[in-house]
Amino acid sequence: MSVAGESRERAQQMRDKAQQLNDAAERATDPEQRKRLQEKARRIEQQSQRESGTGPENIDPM
Repeated sequence: MSVAGESRERAQQMRDKAQQLNDAAERATDPEQRKRLQEKARRIEQQSQRESGTGPENIDPM
């Protein structure tokens, strides 16, 4: 597999993990735990965007 393919796969795994954390946050009954899970999911999603080049900072404004 190419480096680009591995990067895409890693970014997808990170997005999947972020979704799992968001799902867990929705089910959490403790507000503090919910907040921690949401923050962790947000950080992972941002990292996956940086690695895959799909974040807003990588969009060419023209």
